[in-house]
Amino acid sequence: MRVLLVGGGGREHALALGLADDPAVDQLIVAPGNPGIASLAELREVAANDPAAVAALAVEVQADLVVIGPEAPLVAGAADAVRAKGIPAFGPSAEAARLEGSKTFAKEIMTAAGVPTARAHTCTDAESAGRALDDFGPPYVVKNDGLAAGKGVVVTDDRTIAEEHARECGRVVIEEYLAGPEVSLFVVTDGEAALPLLPAQDFKRVGDGDTGPNTGGMGAYAPLPWAPPGLVDEVMRDVVHPTLAEMRRRGTPFAGLLYVGLALTAAGPRVIEFNARFGDPETQVVLALLETPLAGLLHAAATGTLAAHPPLRWREGAAVTVVVAAEGYPAAPRTGDEIIGADRAGVIHAGTRRADDGTLRSAGGRVLCGTATGHDLAAARDAAYALVRGIELAGSHHRTDIAAAAVEGRIAVPD
Repeated sequence: MRVLLVGGGGREHALALGLADDPAVDQLIVAPGNPGIASLAELREVAANDPAAVAALAVEVQADLVVIGPEAPLVAGAADAVRAKGIPAFGPSAEAARLEGSKTFAKEIMTAAGVPTARAHTCTDAESAGRALDDFGPPYVVKNDGLAAGKGVVVTDDRTIAEEHARECGRVVIEEYLAGPEVSLFVVTDGEAALPLLPAQDFKRVGDGDTGPNTGGMGAYAPLPWAPPGLVDEVMRDVVHPTLAEMRRRGTPFAGLLYVGLALTAAGPRVIEFNARFGDPETQVVLALLETPLAGLLHAAATGTLAAHPPLRWREGAAVTVVVAAEGYPAAPRTGDEIIGADRAGVIHAGTRRADDGTLRSAGGRVLCGTATGHDLAAARDAAYALVRGIELAGSHHRTDIAAAAVEGRIAVPD
């Protein structure tokens, strides 16, 4: 199988590792990729947000499967363009990707499907935003209605900050705060059949103890030793299958990766958000534990044959990933600094570039991830932090508490 993977971040490096490990993959092409992916695949340039360019590259390399990593190309219609060329694509259509492209649309789908989620109002001006903030009270949850690279959400007790975020975004969804530990569940689907992957937990705030602004994610771990038994079955029954059925009813079936962001509240699981692709950095830990060949799984979803796919197999133990971020991230990350120690197994490249002189340089806010597995969560955590300690990047920072509460048994699901 010849596979084309679109994207160049940490998620795509993790996907490339999984795809390259599949014996069915004869050739892996990644566009545009990054220096970490370069040892696994042939790198090609492409304007990822240009559907015609992605489709043309798929034809040129004679791809048997195209895997589209980031959300922006999906919302732009890259999967549609590839499929129009007769090539299987893993990723939803532009219409179906609106589940991530518009928070308002996602709420409409959840309401129509009877999916448990937070009450919410869509607001386009200061007056309507003020009424919504009055309705729900603090903590205030204000979400950019469109794509925001994981940084469009503000959760704050400060009314002024909430109002400022709403004003800056223009069109926002303001919703009630959901109290309880958060869970990320990835579901591979061909629009009808659906296979859940291992639940994971990520860390969105920049600082230890969940302090500071939201980011694209500072770390993650899987599995979740504290998760209630039957959680995945419940979410598949009450969230995933009703959502897929509603998308089919509308004539826009969702095929690809449905990311369900959940809060486990005292009233049960509630959906915080849907995404239309693998999450970053949860992908790093979930795929590190997946034993089932990845390309075959994604190809089954892309070709409507997922119902016939064998049950998924998982490795024993746990996985932890810790993000190393550039100085100034998330507000104004500094780029161009030299990186030393990133050429070891388990170091995932997210925002790196190779300079003309051959040195590795930072090229984004989230620069690298130290990703490790272990026989249990504590061992995986120790190994991930050992990787991080071996990375030299001036001014960089990382959280020191990834998975700590889970290891210490300090996470409780509300009754």
